[in-house]
Amino acid sequence: MSTIAVDLHITDAEWEVMRVVWANGRVTSKEVIFTLGEKMDWKQATTKTLLGRLVEKGALNTEQEGRKYIYSANIEEKEAVRSFTNDIFDRICRKNVGNVVGSIIEDHVLSFDDIQRLEEILEMKKAFAVEEVDCQCSEGQCDCHLHHHGE
Repeated sequence: MSTIAVDLHITDAEWEVMRVVWANGRVTSKEVIFTLGEKMDWKQATTKTLLGRLVEKGALNTEQEGRKYIYSANIEEKEAVRSFTNDIFDRICRKNVGNVVGSIIEDHVLSFDDIQRLEEILEMKKAFAVEEVDCQCSEGQCDCHLHHHGE
């Protein structure tokens, strides 16, 4: 799979299409239409429009086989997810990252394997942990004590 820059914006609807492509590797528009028609109750034209947008953005590659078009991803799911999460964490104060990660963990069902992996990651992170995470926000963007003058 070739990869592209991960800075492209994929809408929620386009993300649904990408998930079908990632799950199948190579997929026809008919397969995407069927899958999302059942899940999202979308019409054929909606799905074809989304496929076209993703090709235009460079997220999908298309090749013709006979009368069919075969779609494949130009970006790996793992890269897209990492870019998406980085974008989220770039929008919050660094001091809040731990709380946000904790909330995500609390709010979702995890398997024993997931928990073991998280424990391993946290154990590795301990070697590089800092006493206090620095805030990167501009004054007035967050409520960190670092930005309160006169304290």
